[in-house]
Amino acid sequence: MNTTIEANIGNHPVVSGEQWLRERRALLAREKELMHLQDQVARERRELPWERVEKNYVFDTPDGHRTLADLFDGRSQLLVQHFMFVPGWEQGCTGCSFMADHTDGMNVHLAHRGITLVAVSRAPLADIERFRNRMGWRFEWVSSQDSDFNYDFDVSFTPEAQARGEIYYNYGMKSFAAEEMPGISVFYKNDAGEIFHTYSTYGRGVEVMIGAYKMMDLMPKGRDERDVPRKMEWVRHHDRYEPEPAAKTAAGSCCHSPSA
Repeated sequence: MNTTIEANIGNHPVVSGEQWLRERRALLAREKELMHLQDQVARERRELPWERVEKNYVFDTPDGHRTLADLFDGRSQLLVQHFMFVPGWEQGCTGCSFMADHTDGMNVHLAHRGITLVAVSRAPLADIERFRNRMGWRFEWVSSQDSDFNYDFDVSFTPEAQARGEIYYNYGMKSFAAEEMPGISVFYKNDAGEIFHTYSTYGRGVEVMIGAYKMMDLMPKGRDERDVPRKMEWVRHHDRYEPEPAAKTAAGSCCHSPSA
């Protein structure tokens, strides 16, 4: 819990309905500016030049070995979640799992827009399947353990890079050591079967997958995260949260009325 947010909530301004409406309309104008800017950036994203994927990446999947081209599953667009899960880990990253909790609900809609979504990790397929079954997910998740895919798309880092304490991530050198970092990559396959890398995003860019954050951003307390480098410290795998505290019932409610 963020104590600063709690303190601010306790002293929050309360105004008349007329003043609230004036201020809400002013904020609406800012929200529309932001939406128009997001539309503009989305157009610029689509206008980015592409790079041809020359390497023949092969993945271990429940259906055997499949190439990157196979992962499109008959569609022209492929969205990859670079899911942090490496050999030797007992379970996948909590933040990546938070992202993945949104995937199954999106998938039917993405498929109807010609988009295939696949998660990719370096963990062995058996570990991926065990964890996926535990979490109850249905989306496609494959292993890149025997390929350079994660390294080529800058989400996995060699022991040498880690030893230097400096890795190339999010389009620049970062002064920290990490074995894995999150990301999302986008690919297009044309009618000739050629594959192009069109976009990748890292860092906070991966929040595009987290609809729950968008809902929290509407609330009085917002995300209610502490001011620490790892903002997602509160996130747990969805089967590892403590039970929610019992809701307080107001006196005289229908469930506990004086006549009960």
